[in-house]
Amino acid sequence: MVDSVDASPSSGAYRPGITIPFREAVKVWARIAALSFGGPAGQIAVMHRILVEEKRWIGEHRFLHALNYCMLLPGPEAQQLAVYIGWLLHKTKGGMVAGLLFILPGFLSILVLSYMYVALGHLDAIVGLFFGLKAAVLAIVMQAVVRIGKRALKNRVMIGIAVVAFLAIFVFDVPFPLIVIGAGVAGYLGGRAGSPLFRVGGGHGAGKGPVFEDAESLLGEATPSHAMPNMRWSLSISGALLALWLVPVLALILFLGTENTFSQIAVFFSQMAVVTFGGAYAVLAYVAQEAVQNYGWLMPGEMLDGLGMAETTPGPLIMVVQFVGFLGAYRDPGILHPMLAATLGAVLTTWVTFIPCFLWIFLGAPFIEQLRGNVALTGALSAVTAAVVGVIANLAVWFAVHALFGEIAVWRGLGMSLDVPVWTSIDPAALVLTVAAVVAVFRFNIGTLWVLGACAVAGIAWVSLGL
Repeated sequence: MVDSVDASPSSGAYRPGITIPFREAVKVWARIAALSFGGPAGQIAVMHRILVEEKRWIGEHRFLHALNYCMLLPGPEAQQLAVYIGWLLHKTKGGMVAGLLFILPGFLSILVLSYMYVALGHLDAIVGLFFGLKAAVLAIVMQAVVRIGKRALKNRVMIGIAVVAFLAIFVFDVPFPLIVIGAGVAGYLGGRAGSPLFRVGGGHGAGKGPVFEDAESLLGEATPSHAMPNMRWSLSISGALLALWLVPVLALILFLGTENTFSQIAVFFSQMAVVTFGGAYAVLAYVAQEAVQNYGWLMPGEMLDGLGMAETTPGPLIMVVQFVGFLGAYRDPGILHPMLAATLGAVLTTWVTFIPCFLWIFLGAPFIEQLRGNVALTGALSAVTAAVVGVIANLAVWFAVHALFGEIAVWRGLGMSLDVPVWTSIDPAALVLTVAAVVAVFRFNIGTLWVLGACAVAGIAWVSLGL
């Protein structure tokens, strides 16, 4: 492959084996980042629509293979998928740019909202803004679950795996890692047995329509030369990223001590970056418990407000931790001005959370690329993706329950644990606005930004008028 040629989109279509100019790739990654609302399902769906269906830079099988690997890593899988594909297309610089651009809009948005939260959080307009955006996000998450499910659940076996995963986590509180391991083992055995049901894109069923083959894509189906395993490159880039991650943490501990808020933020979120399997929701309970009860960085209700910010801004949902670091430093600024300390806390939290994401991709992706033809591994990864669809569906239900009802009861019995909404506590305004957003998205195919904007205006009007 060549680094860059004249392959303008205005010329019609890209030809297999021809690389996109790097400047064009930067524009596309910026566009993806700006549209990446609705959590991992929505973000992955946006990437699939633009990179596979619209631009045809990468084929269906290769996209899912990369996604399957990212699903197994700690941290936000959508951002890591962007790093992976950016690296495939434009080497190390491509991965760095794709990953950084994916984070930037969400970081800036949540930072601005955090400033507004501590300065203006009592105003009706701010309360109404969050109220309206939650309804829109619920509709967008539902649409994203449907879209990614159609792509990943290609036959009855994959649908069954997704259903079992949903019931396991929703009804029986089975830990996410166990669900991943179980699906992976089933997929590995099925793939090794030669069953076509465990191949990426194989079979028929939920995913209707033609599959865009790797050979027809811009990247083609061959492995680019820079994506071949290179131990020297892997160790050098991994060593540099490891230093960027851990040296600041050690410096803070050395100069400020272990009891300083900045040191605690650096250590806590570095630990979190290693154990966040399953996405943001899988680790939110742990973060909330530690941040609220142990460190006292914020109040329980403020954790939900931070989640609302992350749900309604582009970028990974795990960006909610930026808000946690912001408030933690704001309330214990030391000799710094509270707003300056809060800004530094947000930057530090984001830094130690996302630097490891680049490390995992650059260290492992070259070796994962060599295993694309391994049917047993492909089967395992395909089954894991199907299971994660069930987990994401569980998260959509969780969000709907907590967004529409004021009271939630927990029912336990027969080995099951269920969050049951108290139906008399339903919020009629939230229900009406959510139904309107769902109709707009599913019936009229109105774009994401229009739905978000309309719901935000409606929420502000509702609260401001005291309805």
